[in-house]
Amino acid sequence: MSTGTWTVVVGGLAGIALTVFGAGMLVTGRAPDATARAFRSVRDAGRYHLLFGLGLGLVVVGTALDAGVVTLVTTLAAIVLVAVAVIRFRPRGHRRVHR
Repeated sequence: MSTGTWTVVVGGLAGIALTVFGAGMLVTGRAPDATARAFRSVRDAGRYHLLFGLGLGLVVVGTALDAGVVTLVTTLAAIVLVAVAVIRFRPRGHRRVHR
């Protein structure tokens, strides 16, 4: 397996993991303590991870397809998703978690 191939595979797995992690937080409304402290709310944390995971997944799909316009469109869509995650849902610093 070439370096490019395993890099795409690892990127795809990371994108899936982030997407599942974010979706899990959105569905359950719960997050690990460290994650919950870093974001304003669990919903923000879930959206941040979900959007990052989807963006990474789009980059991997576009790279794997290697089809000019499709790669460009998926990369631009990924940039938009990650930009929304970073601007709107970024970690805001530490907050107390009340139990």
